[in-house]
Amino acid sequence: MNKEYSADLQKLFLEIMVADGHSYVRVQNIFNPENFDRTLRECAKFIAGYSEKYTSLPGLDQIRAVTKVELKPVPEINDGILEWFMNEFESFTRRQELERAILKAADLLEKGEYDPVEKLIKDAVQISLTKDMGTDYFADPVARINKYFNSGGQVSTGWPQMDRLLYGGFSRGELNIFAGGSGSGKSLVMMNMALNWLDAGLNGVYISLELSEELTSLRTDAMVTSTGTKDIRKDVDTTALKVKMFGKKTGSYQVKSLPAQSNINDIRAYLKEYQIQKGRQVDFIMIDYLDLLMPVSAKVSPSDLFVKDKYVSEELRNLAKELKILMVTASQLNRSAVEEVEYDHSHISGGISKINTADNVFGIFTSRSMKEQGKYQLQCMKSRSSTGVGQKVILDYNIDTMRITDSGVTETTESSYKSKADDVMSQIKSRGPSESKQEPVVVTKVAVESAQLKTMLNNLKSGQL
Repeated sequence: MNKEYSADLQKLFLEIMVADGHSYVRVQNIFNPENFDRTLRECAKFIAGYSEKYTSLPGLDQIRAVTKVELKPVPEINDGILEWFMNEFESFTRRQELERAILKAADLLEKGEYDPVEKLIKDAVQISLTKDMGTDYFADPVARINKYFNSGGQVSTGWPQMDRLLYGGFSRGELNIFAGGSGSGKSLVMMNMALNWLDAGLNGVYISLELSEELTSLRTDAMVTSTGTKDIRKDVDTTALKVKMFGKKTGSYQVKSLPAQSNINDIRAYLKEYQIQKGRQVDFIMIDYLDLLMPVSAKVSPSDLFVKDKYVSEELRNLAKELKILMVTASQLNRSAVEEVEYDHSHISGGISKINTADNVFGIFTSRSMKEQGKYQLQCMKSRSSTGVGQKVILDYNIDTMRITDSGVTETTESSYKSKADDVMSQIKSRGPSESKQEPVVVTKVAVESAQLKTMLNNLKSGQL
């Protein structure tokens, strides 16, 4: 319903502010005299200027004498009136700012200046008052802790070792990056994680800025059907049947190819269209990969990787928070990482800007020989939610099907040692009393000589020697 904010209603806004200084303080961050009717604009400017200079509000007589505007006193302002005022003034301000932004955008479009238009409209739409006071830390610790673990995320990655390292998995609204050199398998890691989430019933989208939709899907076919890509062509019908059977018990999955140099708005527009056409919400999105995106919030040269990646990573994380989804992307390692076996922040292409923004960063370390042996190593380079930095995860890799799995047990984990100890104890407990006595007896030279000595002593006593 469209509401007409008449001059009389705007005048009432000013009267409430002057009568109750707290109400003015609460809306001061969005108070703009230019939003008021021309007959009230000078009055609004005077109130704002006076408040800034004297840290108080002018009286009705002062306002009348300076601006010639007659404001009436408001005898009583209760909670209901104050709440009404806050809601109405917020709506009034947003509407006025949006109208002015649209008019200004029209002028910019005529001049061919397109980049600032979106920011103008977005800033106007997002105008709001701060009503949420955040979390009262001491009020309800149990509810606060449960809210973090239950409502936000901690979604299993499908790889137990990584889940333990991350204290449960990845969280919604966060930015997760897999960094690796050329050919290290960044796309494969993301495709495999996507399958893990699909198997858990989540709906996802895989956006590729490098590989075609067909190649991306073919690799996923191999993983789903446990069939090498060479063999898929030999029996396409069987592959199709297996894929459809898998799809009946999993979440939905969409593979979309976007051109390099796309931006966050292209992704947002696609996700919106996906939700409209498919009628379902997206739980996770894989973006392959971050380095090929361009920012929207700033005009940056593609060659300035540090600044470009800073804005892109911030925009990706904001999108994840806005949609409350799982966000995973990838990034290149630079040349200095080629001969290294331990990765750090200096090995990230474009510098540390994206590391600072990301919530979790994993480096992919592998080689031809490791792949042939069926191993992938993920090194935790950053984690906001755990103390896993510097730890490594060894995953199993099938070179034919490209499936990356995790048994959940490593030789260096505490759980593996405990498991071995439990196995030994169970074996001991399972033995009966007779079984425990059937251990092989090892006769040493010392034992034999001791027996001979005892025999000689006995013979001396009996006079046989």
